[in-house]
Amino acid sequence: MSLAVAVAVVMFVGITLYALFAGADFGGGFWDLFAGSAERGADARALIEHSVAPVWEANHVWLIFVLVVLWTAFPRAFGPIMSTLAMPLTLAAIGIILRGSAFAFRKASIPVETRRFFGAVFALSSVLTPFFLGAVVGGVASGRVPATGTGSLLRSWVNPTSMLGGAMAVVVCAFLAAVYLSADAAARGRADLTDYFARRAIGAGVVAGVVAAVGVVVLHADARHLFHHLTGRALPFLLLSVAGGLGTLALVRARQFGIARLSAALAVVAVLWGWAAGQYPYLIVGRLTITAGQGAHATLEALLGAVVVGLLVVAPALAWLLLLTRRGELVEENAHQN
Repeated sequence: MSLAVAVAVVMFVGITLYALFAGADFGGGFWDLFAGSAERGADARALIEHSVAPVWEANHVWLIFVLVVLWTAFPRAFGPIMSTLAMPLTLAAIGIILRGSAFAFRKASIPVETRRFFGAVFALSSVLTPFFLGAVVGGVASGRVPATGTGSLLRSWVNPTSMLGGAMAVVVCAFLAAVYLSADAAARGRADLTDYFARRAIGAGVVAGVVAAVGVVVLHADARHLFHHLTGRALPFLLLSVAGGLGTLALVRARQFGIARLSAALAVVAVLWGWAAGQYPYLIVGRLTITAGQGAHATLEALLGAVVVGLLVVAPALAWLLLLTRRGELVEENAHQN
């Protein structure tokens, strides 16, 4: 494995972690949006808030990590992607800002109307942000980003593959969140909320399967290079994803939520790495390979060294944060503060 490929693998690990953690975070906002009236959805929204509050800021560390690695290690890809896909990337950035601000202001607001306003902003931006990020992936994967960075600002992300990527991102986020929230509700002894989110996890899983089936047709017609490799060397990953998804549905029905968390994560990880295998060796499909897009050798070496040092500092803190959240200790602390 070359140094450039090693750095690309590290970057894709960051993408995977962002999808798993921030994906469930966005999915919480999805279910907040569709929880119903203030009275009927109060308990569901309270659980979402308690599950998201301790970790939502930390989850976006991985997006920053991915952008820094792409900018530093592959500047010939960073420039064209950022310029051609400026519109969906800007909309996603605005969505992340609005979402975080609204989430914080809703907790601090007392008037009901103000809380409802910030709640609506939080929920709506939680749906739109992953859609735009998925559209960016579709633009890159379908080869609509020229290496010169002079691609169409509109057609690069308003196209069948990008719409598929956006829809799949939203559905997958909702699926992950529903599975995780089912487990959280069960851990808190809330049988009513456990059933509530379990039904939504199964529904979202079925919808994800339908979208994936439609995606086969879309990719065959609109992204032939990616389709060819997804049905070739990437096929084992996709089959693993299907097995993980079906296993999750069975585990949720059997109320085995702890294992269901892992199988849901496996389904998402497998489809992401299937995409990576299908796109390899390109950073931008059909336009720029990993080797052609790499920066200076010394830069790559320094970057990998910095990643190792950074992980030694940050990883234990993140692991401790997740452990405390899983135990519910940070939730109790927030409750006392409120």
